[in-house]
Amino acid sequence: MEATALNPGRLIAAAVIGLVVLLLLIIVFKVQAMIAILVGAVLIGVIAGMPLEGIVTAVNDGIGNTLKGIALLVGLGSMFGAILEISGGAQTLAVTMVRKFGDEKAAWALGVTGLVIAMPVFFDAGLIILIPLAFSLAKRTKRSSLFYAIPLLAGLAVGHAYIPPTPGPVLVATMLNVDLGWVILIGIFCGAVAMVVAGPVWGAICGKKYNVPVPDHVAQQEDIDESKLPSFAMVVGIILIPLLLIIADSVVGVVPSLAAIAPVIGFLGEPFVALTIATIVAMLLLGFKRGYGKEELEKVMTKSLEPTGMILLVTACGGVLRYMLQYSGLGEVIGNAVSSAALPIVVVAFIVAALVRISVGSATVAMTMAAGIIAAMPEIASLSPIYLACTTAAIAGGATVCSHFNDSGFWLVKSLVGLDEKTTLKTWTIMETLVGCTGFVVALIISFFA
Repeated sequence: MEATALNPGRLIAAAVIGLVVLLLLIIVFKVQAMIAILVGAVLIGVIAGMPLEGIVTAVNDGIGNTLKGIALLVGLGSMFGAILEISGGAQTLAVTMVRKFGDEKAAWALGVTGLVIAMPVFFDAGLIILIPLAFSLAKRTKRSSLFYAIPLLAGLAVGHAYIPPTPGPVLVATMLNVDLGWVILIGIFCGAVAMVVAGPVWGAICGKKYNVPVPDHVAQQEDIDESKLPSFAMVVGIILIPLLLIIADSVVGVVPSLAAIAPVIGFLGEPFVALTIATIVAMLLLGFKRGYGKEELEKVMTKSLEPTGMILLVTACGGVLRYMLQYSGLGEVIGNAVSSAALPIVVVAFIVAALVRISVGSATVAMTMAAGIIAAMPEIASLSPIYLACTTAAIAGGATVCSHFNDSGFWLVKSLVGLDEKTTLKTWTIMETLVGCTGFVVALIISFFA
């Protein structure tokens, strides 16, 4: 559908009113994000003066075109993560890394482990699985638990925000139509620097400044029984399967000498194929071979799909917002405004995502809205894959900053680590802001060379 030629002033007014209503519905009236985004998007179309059939087309195209790119990936990623979780694969990574690094550098090991684990496992699940190890280290070294908890949290936040197959960057990449291989590569660069700054560095500062003891109920727990865990090499190998296949597809596409194998690698590197392979291998090696029966494994994988419904519906409504902005012609108005302001799209993407994140609290909603607005700009079609991957990282960074009282993650961390609200703001909130801003700065620097 072609963009409708409507009055620019009316378009801007429609966007402002629609987005304000959207935010009020979420913040003030506590309306579920899916309904709020859908109402806001339709309101934009109505106020802008779009034909009613055009509004219906934007809704249908937004839902269909968005879900066809991520539905399988979110489902497969959830099942893959669930197998890794129940098998003890996450603990294997953490315990092995800490043993290799030693107690003095264990904070670095926890940061790296959190980053890797958060790619296939949801943030809250990864935190619940790994936080006992951070506490056991604090108990053994007689340090503040923040010395180890903050690096772990930073790694989990980075992996969750920047690197596919976690849903956030997959969603943004789909809406911006950018190759996941480049998103993974740029995400690793941005995430690695962000993890160092917000993890071991900030964790050491927090650990010295705030003496947070290990919670009483954890202090009495026994250490992890390593003999029951899968091997480190097996776990790492399985996690790397989808990443390497997707990256290989991107590399083959730009290396002429590999043209002969491009079709095969292209098929294997298709994200849903790569994740399917990884999930099947995980089922065989971390499921059946470790004593899980067919029915038990099926229940675990089915249960892992329960939270994906909300993610997919919120994401689909974000696609509706994107197509409403595009079909109304507002994307072109925004693009012209950005061009006249001489601001790089990477910067605009970060600012939009950060504003929504601070207002609404949900990183998913922030990514969805920012990606929808940026994807509606006509200039996006002419940008290089690397620049689009940098834009994806910038949106992820903006959607991570300033976690506070309206973010469920804030309360989860507060309760699990045993902090009061003031200390959580001074530690976790700053850590999240460091993760978002550092990743954005790295993405901005890379974009200058794209």
